[in-house]
Amino acid sequence: MDGQQYRNKNCKTEKYKMNKVQSASFKYWQTRTIISTIIIYATFYLVRKNLSMAMPDLQADLGITKAQLGLFLTLHGAIYGISKFLSGFAADRLSSRHMLVVALLLCSLCNILFGLSSSLLVLGIFWVLNGLFQGAGFPPIAHLLTHWIHPKELATKMSWWNTSHSIGAGLAVIISGYLVSFGWRWCFFVPAVLALFGVVFTWFSIRNSPKSVGLPELGSNANETNQNENSINKPTYKELLVKKVFKNKTIWIISIANFFVYVLRFAVLDWGPTMLKEWKGISLAHAGWMVAAFEVAGLVGIVSAGWITDKFFGSRSSRVCLICMVLATLSIFLFWQVTTAPVWLYLFFLIAAGFFIYGAQAMGGIASANIATRDVAATAVGFHGFWGYLSVIVTGWGVGLITDKLGWSYSLGFIVGAGVIGSLVFALAWSAKGHGYEDD
Repeated sequence: MDGQQYRNKNCKTEKYKMNKVQSASFKYWQTRTIISTIIIYATFYLVRKNLSMAMPDLQADLGITKAQLGLFLTLHGAIYGISKFLSGFAADRLSSRHMLVVALLLCSLCNILFGLSSSLLVLGIFWVLNGLFQGAGFPPIAHLLTHWIHPKELATKMSWWNTSHSIGAGLAVIISGYLVSFGWRWCFFVPAVLALFGVVFTWFSIRNSPKSVGLPELGSNANETNQNENSINKPTYKELLVKKVFKNKTIWIISIANFFVYVLRFAVLDWGPTMLKEWKGISLAHAGWMVAAFEVAGLVGIVSAGWITDKFFGSRSSRVCLICMVLATLSIFLFWQVTTAPVWLYLFFLIAAGFFIYGAQAMGGIASANIATRDVAATAVGFHGFWGYLSVIVTGWGVGLITDKLGWSYSLGFIVGAGVIGSLVFALAWSAKGHGYEDD
């Protein structure tokens, strides 16, 4: 089936596939699902990105070095990436709602136990376990969204969803920036309690698919039976997995490039407060607001990148990834090279970096889901995310070690180099299609 036939047959919006009552109900559940999962994933961030604000006081209180803190970040991120990849397989087959409830509950418990601990080994164990359970957060949501959003609208609508990253991380650094004045342990206790409320919200707010609320699935007629799904000609899950993910050149390119996107992102998000305090002499409270501004700029960047992708690039997210990566690298370069400047100028560079970094990150994930199609979308985004979180090998322990030995300037130069390499990798996917449905 060629692209034009696909568009004529399958790329109609939902209202042409359902009667008026079903269309209105679908719109309600689609909006509810997007908003609810934004709140849910932002809550995951409250119990994940709180460590960055606690690190300076944690280091002073327990005598921990930057390299040791960096090792925390590396192990947490590596386990998170592996968990995210494996959770993709599970999310394509299990209940997304149940996975999210269990994962968020366990993340909350890990934060409480972390806040009660003082031993370096015990702290490391609980933070690594937190990474394990955090990895089960995004894949079930990706699975949900591909069932509730049409592929032609996925970049725009999922870009709105991707603001959850910036909302959650921004709230985490702001809240923890004030809580740390009462002691670093409160940076873990309070977010954990908020996450417990999030568990209850998750259970009552979302449903797995249109079918679970009596509506036809996307691409199905209102009165259509499931006989086509059971057709002997339908590829098996394993066949789809191999074809759509593991033998898909574009998935590999944007996933490897995601490694370098996350080097830039985590360099600011994890080390930003400490770097701003030690290198620029800015208080932790103000540093928290500056990193939060980086996240807010990312929120705007995500939405802008999604709109631009669908409006001007025919849903070819990989092209927007390249443009964003080049401009993000330039922003970090200027932050590094301008050594004497007012605080507002450094803030401007961070805002620009956040705008473009999150644009590249979000569009990469959307490209993975759309190219792999909804049958294996969760696995594809898990694979894509796995490569991103491999970056903690260099952004956690690596940056901590470089900074301990050589200083912040060398760390920034290392990060800029990663941005240049990532841009070159994204360039290899310039000719990639917007989605993979027409290949079926």
